[in-house]
Amino acid sequence: MTSSRPKILIFGARGRLGAALVRASVADGEVHPLGRAEGNLADPAACADRVRAEQPAIVINSAALTNVDLCETERDLARTVNADAAGALARACTEVGARLIQISTDYVFSGQGKEPYAEDDSPEPISWYGQTKLEGEQQVMAAESRHAVVRVAWVFGPDRDSFVDKAVQSSLRGEPVKAVADKWSSPSYTLDIADALRALFAPAAPGGIYHLCNRGVCTWRDWAEEGIRAAAALGAPVQTRTVEPLRLAELGAMVAPRPVYSPLSSARIEALTGRPMRPWPEAVAAYVRLLAEAGRLRVD
Repeated sequence: MTSSRPKILIFGARGRLGAALVRASVADGEVHPLGRAEGNLADPAACADRVRAEQPAIVINSAALTNVDLCETERDLARTVNADAAGALARACTEVGARLIQISTDYVFSGQGKEPYAEDDSPEPISWYGQTKLEGEQQVMAAESRHAVVRVAWVFGPDRDSFVDKAVQSSLRGEPVKAVADKWSSPSYTLDIADALRALFAPAAPGGIYHLCNRGVCTWRDWAEEGIRAAAALGAPVQTRTVEPLRLAELGAMVAPRPVYSPLSSARIEALTGRPMRPWPEAVAAYVRLLAEAGRLRVD
């Protein structure tokens, strides 16, 4: 018997964001999670064929080559994965009548702004990673206007450790915690992203570009301090409470340039859902509570 629930295909389903999308999307349809083995974006034609074979209603592409420095040196691979695969998926979705939701990044901006970027601000990437992600956006929107591009930044959540996890764990072990204090953006909690993104499943939801982050602006140092503060408030045996500031220029191992100021305004998705994204400190506190419940706020 054929299911009446819409089929949702999720590429990158085993990543930090993809896993959260899989869990959230089961309320809305029949979810088919695809990891690299089932949907490798290094082979765009095969991924497009998978869409044609599955005949889904919705495809979410949360897979990408996100190592910014590797993209700088492996340029052909980065373009294939981040741009050409997105375009191939978008065109296949158009053929079968599906909507593609393409996950993108704040790195499409130069970082020279003074206010959080809105969706209609002009992208100007300064790295090859940002360039290829922008090309992916352009190919997606050229395929059909009902497709959607969702830009996120500084993604954190329970399915894979991120910067804030490492800062909290270092503080529990009494190790020095250092973080960049002259680079700003908007953290994106995967549980909040996955929940708000579901608004785009509705056929009547407008396509186009959306920003989807928690509210507010912070530095990596602010982010680390908030995580440590939240852990201490829960009674965790925090030993290091001060985060030493670093300058971005001190991180000499970087190959690719990074945008210095790339917070995102989520006003468009907030208008669609009818509710504001919660502030990033609240999202960090909620995540640290999950860590506590999982027994991860103790010294290993």
